[in-house]
Amino acid sequence: MELEQVKKDIEHWLVNFVEVSNTALGGWPPCPYARKARLDNDFDVRIGSTPIADLQALCVNGLPKSVVIFAYDPILISRETFSKELEFSNTSFLLEKDLLVLEDHPDDPEIVNGVCMNQGTYALALVQSLSDLNAKAQFMASKGFYHGWPEEYLTGLFRHRRDPRS
Repeated sequence: MELEQVKKDIEHWLVNFVEVSNTALGGWPPCPYARKARLDNDFDVRIGSTPIADLQALCVNGLPKSVVIFAYDPILISRETFSKELEFSNTSFLLEKDLLVLEDHPDDPEIVNGVCMNQGTYALALVQSLSDLNAKAQFMASKGFYHGWPEEYLTGLFRHRRDPRS
């Protein structure tokens, strides 16, 4: 994988999907904060080597931007292994440092109201500040952002997070 191509692919996904209003999501884009982060160059894309080591290093060094995205070749890391390593990282060292990693693996489709949310090409580990993510989710909940989302999806989304609807 080449970093420049990965960056282009992720930016394409952001511009053409993540930032776009979707009627199946109540007229909201999948992430209302993605456009600002992209325009402000407030996200960092990296080629990952091994998830646990990558996330430990990030935990030590801190977030250089609001979001750090590690991209992995999904052929080289199965969905099961990827999920286990990210969950281990959350519970073992990230959460205590106010960080949370969210996963996106092409072999684990995330379907919300018939919309596939996955980037589709890479296994992605998206790291953000937990407190910032909670605050933004609380604000969006007050605007009705989550009203049309399936409960089963939201239960998984808010794992390790404060449920902003309560």
